[in-house]
Amino acid sequence: MRRGRVLVTGANGFVGGAALAGLERGGWTVIGAARSPMPGTDLRPSPSLDASTNWAPLLSGCDAVVHAAARVHVMRETSSNPLAEFRKANVLGTLTLARQAAEAGVRRFIFLSSIKVNGEETMPGRAFTAYDDPAPADSYAISKLEAERGLRELSAETGMEVAIIRPPLVYGPGVKANFRSMLRWVNRGIPLPLGAIHNKRSLVALENLIDLIGLCLEHPAASGRVVLAADGEDLSTTELLQRIGRALDKPARLIRVPCVALRVGAAVLGRGEIAQRLCGSLQVDTTGARALLGWTAPVSVDDAMSRTARYFLEHDTA
Repeated sequence: MRRGRVLVTGANGFVGGAALAGLERGGWTVIGAARSPMPGTDLRPSPSLDASTNWAPLLSGCDAVVHAAARVHVMRETSSNPLAEFRKANVLGTLTLARQAAEAGVRRFIFLSSIKVNGEETMPGRAFTAYDDPAPADSYAISKLEAERGLRELSAETGMEVAIIRPPLVYGPGVKANFRSMLRWVNRGIPLPLGAIHNKRSLVALENLIDLIGLCLEHPAASGRVVLAADGEDLSTTELLQRIGRALDKPARLIRVPCVALRVGAAVLGRGEIAQRLCGSLQVDTTGARALLGWTAPVSVDDAMSRTARYFLEHDTA
């Protein structure tokens, strides 16, 4: 059954590419837009993500938009004014696209935000919910929150339906950045001082996030809502590395070093943010998505981890 026409931005990215493929399988006619389409693909070249962009040719005939393109969080920022750069792409670029989408008659706009809008860390037993007051702590998260607020105002003005999804760390086949580093460390048998961490962190498998995106495109109750995404099973950093080892069929070589020692060492090296991510908790409560949309993650952590590890072993040659 064909479900209409949807534009997916950032369609050569990790989430955008999976959204394009998943929505096509789900019966949507998908237009994928990417900054640098690979030769031989069906992706359309998209203009830069800023206030001057003309999206009209790509929006023509579209019923919905899944906006996955963004200036993403970077560990080593080079800009002298990072907030201005994030606002240029993530706020002005997003709102330019959304306004033109409304003018083109798009019915629903799905915005991929971030759980970082809620904050950087949760206290024990106190998971983030969609109803918490936002507490963004860096330029990336601030820009995502400002985009969310602008989209709500635009929705009230134009009548275009907006749904906002805030995922935590997304993993799956082809994952990059820190998660791929963990796969490499465990696969190579590198001893890691991460065997005594008792935090709890929520993750979301790529397949689960794409399933939620598809539901938010159609479910009437998603309009005007913020939805949090997660797998439903929270893991400590130690448990995560052990699960990765199990998926790779390699034992994770973990040394028991107390978190306080890790935090002190990281602070001395000027890398306190790394220790915060390794030792701090960040839990996501998805009961709102279950009550509102009837959604639960269809893929288990172990199954998703197995598929991630299989892809890594087949494709990662670095």
